[in-house]
Amino acid sequence: MSKIVYYNIGRVYTADVDGGYGRVRELTDVQIIVDDEKIEKIVPDSQEVEADQRINCRGLTLLPGFVDAHTHPVFYNSREEEFIMRIQGKTYEEIAAAGGGIRNSVRKFRRATKEEIKALTRQRIHTFLEYGTTTIEAKSGYGLSTEDELKSLEIISELNDEQNLEMVPTFLGAHEIPDEYQSRREDYIRLLCDEMIPRVAERKLARFCDVFCEKGVFTVDESRRILECGKQYGLIPKLHADELYPFGGAELSAEVKAISADHLLEISDEGIARMAENRVIAVLLPGTTFFLGKDGYAPARKMLDNGLDVAIATDFNPGSSTTQNLQLIWTISALKMKMLPGEILWATTCSAARAIRMENRIGRIEEGMQADFVVLDIPNLDYLPYHYGINHTVMTIKKGHIVYRKAE
Repeated sequence: MSKIVYYNIGRVYTADVDGGYGRVRELTDVQIIVDDEKIEKIVPDSQEVEADQRINCRGLTLLPGFVDAHTHPVFYNSREEEFIMRIQGKTYEEIAAAGGGIRNSVRKFRRATKEEIKALTRQRIHTFLEYGTTTIEAKSGYGLSTEDELKSLEIISELNDEQNLEMVPTFLGAHEIPDEYQSRREDYIRLLCDEMIPRVAERKLARFCDVFCEKGVFTVDESRRILECGKQYGLIPKLHADELYPFGGAELSAEVKAISADHLLEISDEGIARMAENRVIAVLLPGTTFFLGKDGYAPARKMLDNGLDVAIATDFNPGSSTTQNLQLIWTISALKMKMLPGEILWATTCSAARAIRMENRIGRIEEGMQADFVVLDIPNLDYLPYHYGINHTVMTIKKGHIVYRKAE
């Protein structure tokens, strides 16, 4: 493998794991030596280093490659008509009751071929790289049949081998009850547990099993049953929890030892305490709240004050958050959840890596870590959420190699 040196770096910011959540290490006058896809050394600019390739960072700022710990990138059609309905005053629940929402995407997904969906997904995931994201958690969940859920996860697996964005697969067959099972939900839960989960596990197509635990979707008891089944087959539990109502999803995440519970707008104090006690990571999705036109955001400050490890993600999906831009989510997190830039850095790198069990490999700029980082045209960390609505990325580096470069 060739040795690559990234030099002329203005500043490096990365999570200070010794200092605790929100603490940031700032490095100046350094160069980063990459060998065999990893950061071999971080040395002073003045040190002479032999290298096969030298890349000038132009005095700009380096952050760890962003980790987006909650996305739904494998879908067919968009749903802009539902966006217009929301502008006209319809709620998320009303749109779903009228035939929109997740089941709308399921109908469209099932009518499309695998190659059609794969081609669209390939285009979408390249956009993550443009905004500095180097790893995403990627969920299925728009097939809701054995054949179509396997198709979704196959697309993720195949694209992992064909392009540069790293995707960590999650099985979300329990995203909704599909149309044909609306009057016989027990049959669908049996299908999930007796057929889908065993098939997914047998083919090693997913690392996690997720459930939309919410009023009108899956109850706490149903969610427990699905997640415990997933655990029997080696799938780590995750939950969509307490997004619309205080439903007990956070408490369930603690009970089943989930790696994360996500959304959490309506989390209870008991849910916060239970999650903290059991080290469940809170993955917050403020872009979804923003895009749905709601005013109540997840109580990030209360969570942090009570010892919860908080990650932040885009929730990229065709219905409730159509952005791959984590930089924009930084601004929303700061303004609407009162998180400071150092905390948001943690939430989109180190803690997000923890939420997908990859913290020993990605999420920090340190010797021995995978060489994933983003070069940003910002003078300091505070400037990133401050100057909002544009893309600050100049280069995105994955496993030591440039995978996106802004046109000069």
